[in-house]
Amino acid sequence: MGGHVRRRGIAAAALLLGLTLSASACTAAPTEPTASSAGHATGASAAPNAPAENHEPLVGIDPLDDPAAYVGPSTATLVSDAIVPVASPTPTLPTQVTSHSPDGTEPVEITDASRVVAMDIAGSIAATVWGLGLGDTLVGRDVAADFPGTEDIPVVTGSSHSVNIEAILALDPTVLITDGSIGPRRAVTQLADAGVAVVFVENTASFEGAAQLARDVAAIYGADDAGETLAQRILADVDATRDAITAIAPGEPMRMAFVYLRGSAGVYYLFGESAGTTALFEALGGIDAGAEAGIVGEQPMTDEAMLAMDPDVIFVMTSGIESVGGIDGLLASKPAIALTTAGQQRRFVDMDDAVVLSFGPRSAQVLEALAVATYAPDTAS
Repeated sequence: MGGHVRRRGIAAAALLLGLTLSASACTAAPTEPTASSAGHATGASAAPNAPAENHEPLVGIDPLDDPAAYVGPSTATLVSDAIVPVASPTPTLPTQVTSHSPDGTEPVEITDASRVVAMDIAGSIAATVWGLGLGDTLVGRDVAADFPGTEDIPVVTGSSHSVNIEAILALDPTVLITDGSIGPRRAVTQLADAGVAVVFVENTASFEGAAQLARDVAAIYGADDAGETLAQRILADVDATRDAITAIAPGEPMRMAFVYLRGSAGVYYLFGESAGTTALFEALGGIDAGAEAGIVGEQPMTDEAMLAMDPDVIFVMTSGIESVGGIDGLLASKPAIALTTAGQQRRFVDMDDAVVLSFGPRSAQVLEALAVATYAPDTAS
């Protein structure tokens, strides 16, 4: 995509949601969303802050003999919502990095990284800063960056995924790291005009993209070694989880679909190729039914497209399925979904909005949680 920001697939749908909701005033610390619960599947009780270090994926679960025949919904939750830092690096400054803004690339010099605001639609940038061991530099975060240790860091975005320039400037930041998925754009421009070093990072919705994000964010701090260490950990953890999934996935891959729902706003979107879900579904041992049906990015749902996809299982955000009145409300309002295999078997997997498509330091944990909810939904840790 040249010098432009690679926005993650979820950003477009979330920005659409922002247009349909009434914009809320953003203060330095608005109401926080409820943190995702811990454990593998609904009813699990693992400690939410237990470190994921040395965790062996998918141990102790009871996989289904035929997951495609399972009837009923399940909820994917993380074994641990903690992010374990790989190091405690000391920033080596000054650094000069390339900012990939929507207007093109430009060099940015970083002379002070002691007060950093990190924001993107999925919370992955702040999570990456934390994973690098540089969380003590964060003075502001987006609402999606909700994990242990961030409780006292002010939130600078509202429910409409927009920022308030005054709220950010009040934090006296020296650096803003973003990917362009949160606006308005003029607010970011004003921050640069006010003397804040603004760095747009490329943020690709994939596991490899999460690893590269670790390297790129670390480069801002002059902590390249920590960046490479975190990148390698992300990839190694994902590979280990992939291998564990292969051992329990059915021989005939399940057809998987992601549907973005906001019933109160009448927003129903199907995700396909380049939306970030393909990487997840392939790692889960499944087929991206949206991509196979020719959907690229995010597209408004049509009955024809839904029936052509005919997924075995549909993945949704937790608040999304709640917004349409649960499964009963969704099937009643969208008969085409009711006619699919997933609809007939009420086979929906929901996961916390801020987690399900958040490629970053917890990529492997998200993948594991989705695998358990799909292949071993009755498992409780």
